[in-house]
Amino acid sequence: MNEERRTAFIKAAIWDGSLEEAEQLLLSHPEIAAMDIHTAAVTGQVELVREFLAEDAANATALSEPYGGNALVYLCMSKYLRLHKNRNGDFIEAATALLDAGADPNSGFMMQGEFPGFESALYGAAGIAHDAALTSLLLAYGAEPNDEEAVYHSPETYENEAMQALVQTGKLTNENLSMMLIRKIDWHDYDGLQYLLDHGADANGERKRGWHALHHSLKRANGLEFIALLLDRGADPLLASNGITPVTMAACEGRGDVLTLFAQKGIPVEQHGVYELIAACAMGDETAVHALAEQSPTLVTQLLGMGGELLARFCVCGNSPGVQQLLNLGVPAQEPYRNGDAYYGIPTGSLAIHIAAWRGFPAVVKKLIAAGSPIEVADKNGQTPLMLAVKACVDSYWIRRRSPDAVKALLDAGANTNGITLPTGYDEIDLLLVRK
Repeated sequence: MNEERRTAFIKAAIWDGSLEEAEQLLLSHPEIAAMDIHTAAVTGQVELVREFLAEDAANATALSEPYGGNALVYLCMSKYLRLHKNRNGDFIEAATALLDAGADPNSGFMMQGEFPGFESALYGAAGIAHDAALTSLLLAYGAEPNDEEAVYHSPETYENEAMQALVQTGKLTNENLSMMLIRKIDWHDYDGLQYLLDHGADANGERKRGWHALHHSLKRANGLEFIALLLDRGADPLLASNGITPVTMAACEGRGDVLTLFAQKGIPVEQHGVYELIAACAMGDETAVHALAEQSPTLVTQLLGMGGELLARFCVCGNSPGVQQLLNLGVPAQEPYRNGDAYYGIPTGSLAIHIAAWRGFPAVVKKLIAAGSPIEVADKNGQTPLMLAVKACVDSYWIRRRSPDAVKALLDAGANTNGITLPTGYDEIDLLLVRK
């Protein structure tokens, strides 16, 4: 039973475990923290770690359930390290003692299942705890900075010192620098992106998984300043990836602002065929849209075949004039987004109004309501547009766009409030819902 508790504690106290569960175990069984070198390391008890090493030097490399890691690996993945920053010094001292006693800075354990891979101490320090001091310590003792998990996860924060420690070794491969660049684009982290471009990342580098940085920035609906930075650092808007240039992608993503920026920089933005019509929609150029539709009705037919995808992508970036042009051409407001977008948590088959409500673009929501979009249909996650509009205000990353306006528009259109619990956490919305 004691062994089961010890294993349960380690599992709860590291990686993606539950610190609340770990604390409950310690409260009920405080002796767990001192049971062996693994629990002592997880809780950052430096003197206990030293005692266990003095008793038996083999404790430095001893493996333990639940994952088959050693004390160093579990220390680096500890939630106490990540969440109790005031005790950072204890963890550094304990890690140093383990390394001095022979723990391998490249040690880790293999995980099986849906996402198999090697989970290392460096991944814990740089990619979970984002702890620059511990990351630097491991590197000083010989940790390999090109650890795939550490490289991939270290950019998942706006506190970039641990990622920078990896970069500053000067040993990262071009592929891994490109991976970090892509991850900073995922995080909409301008400073992190700029740092990587300043330290060797190629703005035109192509990762093995495909897409260059400029393409990825457009797909992630980065702000215009990200596009401008990539251009300033040499990103080529005419460089095709999977047959698509960033210029064409900007049109299909509804980024009229990006097309304008390209044109201002002297970059050719002329498109041909259906993409010329799509670009005119992205620019909100009603005159050009009308002229092209009159001259070439087949272009309209082609665009309508892409209607659900285009309407969705224009909603992702909040291009209200562009959405209106698509609606004017006959794209149905209820056309489903077949592919969805897992990055934004948009399930397959979502309607444009789901996307606009979730992304916090009330002007687009109003246009879709006016165009006859259903307002009670739930997406595949069971979320109605009103639920998503509320969620956008209380549980989204786009904090600057939080506003009660989309909620008000949906309520004014008769949206049902079933499934919404008060208080929501946003007072202005609560007042609107109570009045309803």
